Amino acid sequence: MLDGMMRGVIDAPLNEGGRWLAARGATANAVTLVGLVLGLAAAGLVAVGWSGVTVALVLLASRLADGLDGAVARARGKTDFGGYLDIVADFAFYGAIPLAFVLRDPGANGLAGAVLLFSFYVNAATFLGFAILAERQGLETRSRGEKSLYFTAGLMEGTETILCFLVLVLWPGLFAPLAWAFAGLCLVTAAARLVLAARTFR
Repeated sequence: MLDGMMRGVIDAPLNEGGRWLAARGATANAVTLVGLVLGLAAAGLVAVGWSGVTVALVLLASRLADGLDGAVARARGKTDFGGYLDIVADFAFYGAIPLAFVLRDPGANGLAGAVLLFSFYVNAATFLGFAILAERQGLETRSRGEKSLYFTAGLMEGTETILCFLVLVLWPGLFAPLAWAFAGLCLVTAAARLVLAARTFR
């Protein structure tokens, strides 16, 4: 829901940073992998009991790298594999954070974490399935910036997920209630994409 608004705020500085990195030899795939490693490191810290500002900063650094990889790709030239690697890294990160909370306290967080991961799985299927059919039919959109895949808008997008994760790493005791709420909203988003797909591809 907020991704479109955020693009207008972050695209210009990200593109400038991407050109700076590209001029110094950085590749988009390398930046993607740095972002993934940082994201998994944040998840690892959560799993072993860390929380607070330090974890939040590592998480934010991973998302900064996730934004910069596309900017580097635009500066150096995009590749299909780069887009593929980016989306795989994103979903690995999105799954790692809830899993980390489950590992941290299985008794308190296990069921809520499992339901949240289920909702991510369903939401990802509606997102990627739509992108595949959109590509087949030649549909294009730039409402979420210049992407390798067709991005459908939704109630729960990347910005909302990152904000949720930041709240969780700062206040880990909120995991269970927030996970239940976020899972419900993700399933609403998935249902809305199913309706959109039925109207678009029927």
